[in-house]
Amino acid sequence: MKILLYSLLTVCLTVTSAAAHDTWVETNTNLIRARDAVYINLKLGNHGNHHRDFKIASKIDLEGCSLNVIDPAGKTYDLISELTDTGYAPKEGFWRGKFVPVKPGLYTVSHSLDRVVNHGKPVRAIKSAKTCFVVSARLDQTPLENPGFDRALGHPLELVPVLNPVTPMGPGKPLKVRLDFKGKPLANTVVSFVPQGETLKEGFDERYERKTDAAGFVSFTPKTGNQYLVVAHHLAEDESSADYQETAYAATLTVFVPEICPCCGD
Repeated sequence: MKILLYSLLTVCLTVTSAAAHDTWVETNTNLIRARDAVYINLKLGNHGNHHRDFKIASKIDLEGCSLNVIDPAGKTYDLISELTDTGYAPKEGFWRGKFVPVKPGLYTVSHSLDRVVNHGKPVRAIKSAKTCFVVSARLDQTPLENPGFDRALGHPLELVPVLNPVTPMGPGKPLKVRLDFKGKPLANTVVSFVPQGETLKEGFDERYERKTDAAGFVSFTPKTGNQYLVVAHHLAEDESSADYQETAYAATLTVFVPEICPCCGD
């Protein structure tokens, strides 16, 4: 009986953890010179569970995934075929790609995933992830105005920056975003701002979590420099088919907050 109960508990924990895994993208820097290389990571982790701890859980299967870089003019570059595996075992590590931008301006990294998973019951998982970086002709003269950060990419659930998450950025500067669901603002939804190395409390953690207002806006002001993962979820129990019982949406936005803003020195 003890063995049976232990097995059932293990299955339940596995189901909960697997269902909560999110994807995110991050770069090794958020500010580079033109024609320098930026390295882009595609990761899968378990920060979406009760602990929301920014830790890598496994390596995502690339089947059905997209990973693109969008330049300041709106041109899209596909990175999937360029990715390399950083792990030793099939489920270890993460995917990494190299990109060399030429034009100055703000670039957006975009990832999406849409597949049916079964961890006790079939669920359609629709995920999106974004991050931004700025390319400058000279790092000692980085322009503050870099438009394009607030471009909605059309993800079913999407975090759209309202203020530039790269320039200027530093402690004391707010991270303000709008949460869209199918092109319309999603109100009264929890958005988590997870600092790397921090484990959020169970339930609602008022230190790092906020709820969107009626217009879908939410804001968080970091006190220290760190890498922050902005996370939102939406469960649509009424979206089902013969292949799945419900649809789980997830959206992430990775923001690097430097200790001192490189543009203005604040």
